Amino acid sequence: MKKVPILVSIILLLYGCGASKSLITADKASITTTIDLINVVDDKVMVTVDPGVFNKETVTFYIPKTVPGTYSTDNYGKYIEGFKALDNKGNELPFTKTDDNTWNITNAKAFDKVTYLVNDTYDTESEVGEAVFSPAGTNILKGKNFMLNLHGFVGYFKGLQEVPYELIIKRPSDLVSTTSLKKKDVEGGTNQSETFLAARYFEVIDNPILYANADTQSFTVNDITVTLSVYSPTGVYSATSLRPQMEEMVQAQKTFLGEIDGTKEYNILLYLSTLEDTDAKGFGALEHHTSTVVVLPEKMPKEALDEAMKDVVSHEFFHIVTPLNVHSEEVQYFDFNDPKMSQHLWMYEGTTEYFANLFQVQQGLIGEDEFYQRIMEKVNNAKAYDDTMSFTEMSKNILAEPYEDNYANVYEKGALINMALDIQLRELSGGEKGVLWLMKELSKKYGNNTPFKDDKLIDEIVDMTYPEIQHFFKTYVIGTTPINYNDFLAKVGLTTGIKEKQTGFFLDGDIPFIDVDPADQNKIFIRKGITLNSFFENIGAQGDDVIKSINDTPITLEAIRAIIGQSFTWSPETDVKMIIERDGEEITLEGKAGVATLQVETIIPIEGLTGNESAIKEAWLKK
Repeated sequence: MKKVPILVSIILLLYGCGASKSLITADKASITTTIDLINVVDDKVMVTVDPGVFNKETVTFYIPKTVPGTYSTDNYGKYIEGFKALDNKGNELPFTKTDDNTWNITNAKAFDKVTYLVNDTYDTESEVGEAVFSPAGTNILKGKNFMLNLHGFVGYFKGLQEVPYELIIKRPSDLVSTTSLKKKDVEGGTNQSETFLAARYFEVIDNPILYANADTQSFTVNDITVTLSVYSPTGVYSATSLRPQMEEMVQAQKTFLGEIDGTKEYNILLYLSTLEDTDAKGFGALEHHTSTVVVLPEKMPKEALDEAMKDVVSHEFFHIVTPLNVHSEEVQYFDFNDPKMSQHLWMYEGTTEYFANLFQVQQGLIGEDEFYQRIMEKVNNAKAYDDTMSFTEMSKNILAEPYEDNYANVYEKGALINMALDIQLRELSGGEKGVLWLMKELSKKYGNNTPFKDDKLIDEIVDMTYPEIQHFFKTYVIGTTPINYNDFLAKVGLTTGIKEKQTGFFLDGDIPFIDVDPADQNKIFIRKGITLNSFFENIGAQGDDVIKSINDTPITLEAIRAIIGQSFTWSPETDVKMIIERDGEEITLEGKAGVATLQVETIIPIEGLTGNESAIKEAWLKK
């Protein structure tokens, strides 16, 4: 899973991440599930799940509490209404609901099927309470779009998680499905119904389906066929317009991975949100074995959307290595309603995020300076979390506090753990072995259907590598000692330091120094809690100052857009007068525009090296 923290107001301002085997008790070759996307009433769809005949008095039906890759408790049963247990004559049977996600049906020997209505999650993201992360959520937009993360629609019966599913979807004839699920040829079928097959329940929820107007592009990279499916509500973006960047990226990823081969098919399901109250607001992506669901705002400009897609899709694609290929028993036999979490988020998310950045510099998509800047941002972002928290302890307990609040650090310190491990492996092996080599070796030993023992992985890694790696894990991953990143950067001839960079007056690249009040889009203020550039510092501006006017132009959303454009023509001698409101008082700030610069911490070379640091660095970044 990868979350993307997008400031929606800034976008408006600038551009208008196993079921246990049990005794089977139903006499049916497969569980038939029907989802009706045609007769949508009050934004709800009807689902029917028919498991066959049971030979016991009580049966338990579940909707997932949590699903792999989310590392959160979402209780998808909260979105179920009108639950009914029926016999083969259509009569209702008694049941008890023991929690949000569990229904116990009595007199089960007479039981035939369950039916229920499903609400989508996108509609509720603006309500008070913790929302489902949009790429793991569901959308029901009658006749236009259905985002079917199937864990939100399809449940399972206790003991039948390993039974095959036959999924029948009644759908509008003008909407096309994109999914990695195997489609069944149905004799005499109609264009308003299609049937999919899954070998077990996990395969159902591991294969989301996007229904939308046909807008797909497919391309082949080596031996992988990649399909990009796009839902753009206003049609401003298309699969055709986004394909070139995706094709270049996947080609670079496959070159980086080499012989690691996790799938022959990969589907990218892109949902672009309108940002309205009943639409998605959690931006990023969720991985699956052969696909990913991506949710981003449609209002993003093309260049920013391309960069966001490259960031999140590259992360999710690398999940074909781990945890989708290399994983523990906790992942292989995931319990959707009583999950036991693995201790290896440092690998599942950390290695994946590290690769998502490393491959770009290795394959020439970005330069070394950009790579160093990204690493430095992760160092600084990691400071917002508990740096003394054991990563393995956090991972095992990620659904509980205080560990849950530190989850996002898997993308920051998790990636940095991998960077430090990578550099140490390169040093110990004379440049020949790194984290990518390690993942290749683990992939050979394990694979999609062969899990490792959770508490044995680190010992296996040490046996495969060097005794020093035991110290690394005991100290920095199992242990609570913060990593001194300069100690590891020095092995490749680098250190951290301060340098001055030139910025725009209002923007540092794509990062603004100002923002918009979501409640009043004409209220523009200077962002608080960030380092301001010399332009704002020299004129006397501060974070939280509300900008009332600039050079006698009253500031509105439209006006600030124009002034940002004009500022690109300002010379150092341009006079600037800014009236701001601070603590209820209007203050006039005046001065020359000057040259806007920013002091930033970055990674820089160490001068006067005489060892083999350059060779290790070359192996680190280029092999």
